[in-house]
Amino acid sequence: MKPPLQPHVPMTSRHPIVAIDGPSGVGKSTLSKLLASELGFANLDTGAMYRAVALAVARRGLDPDDAAALGHLADALDIEFVRTAGGERVLLDGEDVSAAIRTPEISLLTSSISACPGVREALVRKQRELCAQGGFVLEGRDIGTVVFPDAEVKFFLVASAAERGRRRFLELQAKGVAVDLAKTVAEVEARDNHDSSRTHSPLCRAADAVEIDTTERGIDQVLAEMLQVVHDRQLAAGPREE
Repeated sequence: MKPPLQPHVPMTSRHPIVAIDGPSGVGKSTLSKLLASELGFANLDTGAMYRAVALAVARRGLDPDDAAALGHLADALDIEFVRTAGGERVLLDGEDVSAAIRTPEISLLTSSISACPGVREALVRKQRELCAQGGFVLEGRDIGTVVFPDAEVKFFLVASAAERGRRRFLELQAKGVAVDLAKTVAEVEARDNHDSSRTHSPLCRAADAVEIDTTERGIDQVLAEMLQVVHDRQLAAGPREE
């Protein structure tokens, strides 16, 4: 039997945490890295953790509906984030899988895998352990509602499905992947529906999250607004005193 999720570290004994949630294609990954850099915080891409589990499931040929097997696998995997001269890399049991976890197939499988309660419990536990002392910018789909519901600052990014599909299409095309725009938009919409309607930790905006629409705005504009929100809450001054 898996141990229960550990309780949150009390706000008075940790540094600030910034949660960024939203569907795929809204700019979460790019903005979380930039915001973390501006604030001098560490960045954690929780979506990459779920993608790593999905990749492990695919490689092992596991049944995506076998909740028990998925939970055990997620609990046993070693997922690390390593900074290199070429950027942040994702390691799965010591292997660099940064590119392998970004294929369309793994994206679709990730949506299914992430709905498994056992997988979410295992990864939420890992995320809380990694960020226990705060000083992190985390991005995902349930950071502000489940992982760290008491985060000092929460953002929920949105954009139209058409724009998010277009961004994903261009991203994959730039990597040399043969993709169809209409199909890519349809896949984005399908994942939105799955993530928002799942029973366990569905994608939804936290009541106290600041919503920002990135559809027609550049990264610099959105980043400036996010920094202003953080500054207004006096987090940019640095970590709290212990």
